[in-house]
Amino acid sequence: MTADLPLPTDDEYVPDAEATAKAVVDSFFDHLAAHVQHDAVPDDFVPRMRAELAELESANAHRVVDQAAAANLRMTLAVVVADRALRPQIGREATLAALRAAFIEPLADIVHDSTRAMLDAAEDPFAAMVASAKAREKHTFGAGFTFDRRADDDQRYHVDVVRCFYYQVLDAHSATDLAPLMCDFDTNWMGAIDPAQHGFRFERATTIGYGGARCPFYWDRVQS
Repeated sequence: MTADLPLPTDDEYVPDAEATAKAVVDSFFDHLAAHVQHDAVPDDFVPRMRAELAELESANAHRVVDQAAAANLRMTLAVVVADRALRPQIGREATLAALRAAFIEPLADIVHDSTRAMLDAAEDPFAAMVASAKAREKHTFGAGFTFDRRADDDQRYHVDVVRCFYYQVLDAHSATDLAPLMCDFDTNWMGAIDPAQHGFRFERATTIGYGGARCPFYWDRVQS
């Protein structure tokens, strides 16, 4: 589950999936162009990737079930086209490392800091985090994902992702080994949670991308 950019501190949080996708894709391509060894990244790397991305999006238009799916498709296919371009040049392991860094690092600070600011400013950080999670389920992830709410009360919010759009797209393109880097984007906001200060903890024991049957996202209040 990717985070939105940035997270506001009020109660009227409506995520913008399109803006998030733009920020992620732009920073992803720019990071690759700047950091991958020069002979693997020609001068026209970014324009070429964007052109290939547009073609692949068009070929996968049937997957767009709502606005959120369009944004999530773009982010996922950006990783696919970059993988196809780089892997023949620098090999599997170097490509995976480069893609992971480019997908996660450029926006790490803004995701972490905006999440932390939201929690620090909230009268009830747990309630604010749950409200944010529910808003993202609806507006950022949408109908391409299926969620199973296991617990939802004043003490716990446990929700499992049982159908992951990112993984389905990657699977359709024989690229499921890219799934973990999509999952690891979440470490940016996970690290902003301070159980001692915010009064709740978060646990995600596994993900579909890492081979699990589900992605369990569990928030629990901690006793002071």
